[in-house]
Amino acid sequence: MNLTINSKESVNPARVLAVQIVHDIMEEGLYANLALEKALRNTDLSLPDRRLLTEIVNGTIRMIKHLDWVLNQFLQKKIVGQNPWLRAILRISAYQLLFMDRIPVFACVNDAVNMSRLKINDKLSKVTNGVLRNLLRQRDNIVFPEKDTPEFMAVYYSHPEWMVKLFFEVYGVAETKRMLEYNNQAPPLVLRANTMLCDAQQLLAKLQADEVQCFKSSLYPQAIRITESLKPISNLEAYRQGAFYVQNEASMLAASILSPESGETVYDFCCGVGGKSSHMAELMQNRGVIRAYDLHPHKINVLQGNCQRLRVSIVEARAADICQLTLNDQADRILLDAPCSGLGVLNRRADSRWRKYPEDLRELQELQLRLLSQAGKFLKTDGLLLYATCTINPGENEKVVGEFLQNNNYKLQGFADNIDFFPLDSTDRARARQGMLTLLPGKYDTDGMFYALLRRTSLA
Repeated sequence: MNLTINSKESVNPARVLAVQIVHDIMEEGLYANLALEKALRNTDLSLPDRRLLTEIVNGTIRMIKHLDWVLNQFLQKKIVGQNPWLRAILRISAYQLLFMDRIPVFACVNDAVNMSRLKINDKLSKVTNGVLRNLLRQRDNIVFPEKDTPEFMAVYYSHPEWMVKLFFEVYGVAETKRMLEYNNQAPPLVLRANTMLCDAQQLLAKLQADEVQCFKSSLYPQAIRITESLKPISNLEAYRQGAFYVQNEASMLAASILSPESGETVYDFCCGVGGKSSHMAELMQNRGVIRAYDLHPHKINVLQGNCQRLRVSIVEARAADICQLTLNDQADRILLDAPCSGLGVLNRRADSRWRKYPEDLRELQELQLRLLSQAGKFLKTDGLLLYATCTINPGENEKVVGEFLQNNNYKLQGFADNIDFFPLDSTDRARARQGMLTLLPGKYDTDGMFYALLRRTSLA
């Protein structure tokens, strides 16, 4: 860490570290989650200060567009032209003042002024003091773009404007607003009970015995939602026992929609670290075979560790380029969890929205269609293929599926009955009956996901 405070003046260490991390993310291009994880590993901060640090860093990066818009109204020179350390100090301070309810205002401003003086100089500490005090006085008079326009929503909810325009065009103003609000909330922490070892009620008891505050989710039969844990999840006894896997309910639907049966052969393409692979193995009662493939060897290593912890033995995993894969056997069922723009899970990582560009979407569509066409070759006649993404961009979802159906002997297969426990509204349930479903982020208090279930009609 480069930001050191050597002074008798007391500055909250969480704020000092937050300035360093936000500086490194915005000025050096570090990934928010990795920078924060590294800092937390190497600090002796108290639990409350660790939580404060996490909230300040993730919140500041997530809301950076909103914060810069506001700060520019109180700066003579735009924030992009300011000293990089001043930028970081003003941004984390503005986030606390505007978005954190229980922050002592005086402490926040005082720490910002002291950090500016000690890290930069007296002159800029006075700028910090003036800007933050003006912000406090004028916070109810801040001017934003015209309401309910893409520009307003991009600024106010802090998203790239191209992304907001896309949501506007596809989903309209009200739905876009609701999604953007959801993207700015911390994602829920959800666990999937490992049904080979326990059910949701038994997992709930194990967690509560470890002083975890939690409750059964109403969205998936084997899901538990965590509200408070004094220990990291990986330190819980239930975790060491393999009693659960961390997974959002929207993602859990994949295994239920595909519904693999005991003894079948299943291919899991683009398997990642094995959340859906292990879930399918549970539904198959650990009988049959799941061949899991991913381009990245490190993900395969993590998958193997996850399966070992969960006591899953039927997953055979290896690193491979799906587009170059040659397989002799044909599967009963296939899951393709395709790489995508991730527009349904923008709340998962604070900086993910700032690392996506419209020109990437067309390249992704081409890759997705190649992967789907390749996966479709390895399925038995009358077998089922589930195409899944964590984006809500129709170009990567319905359009890719439509192009695939035009050129292959497949048809859509309805799956509403497979997930009859999930509280879909009438419109979404009708879509699921037809074979495709988009879960918009936050609509059911879950991640955004897309599913299309396809049945192979012939090998020709």
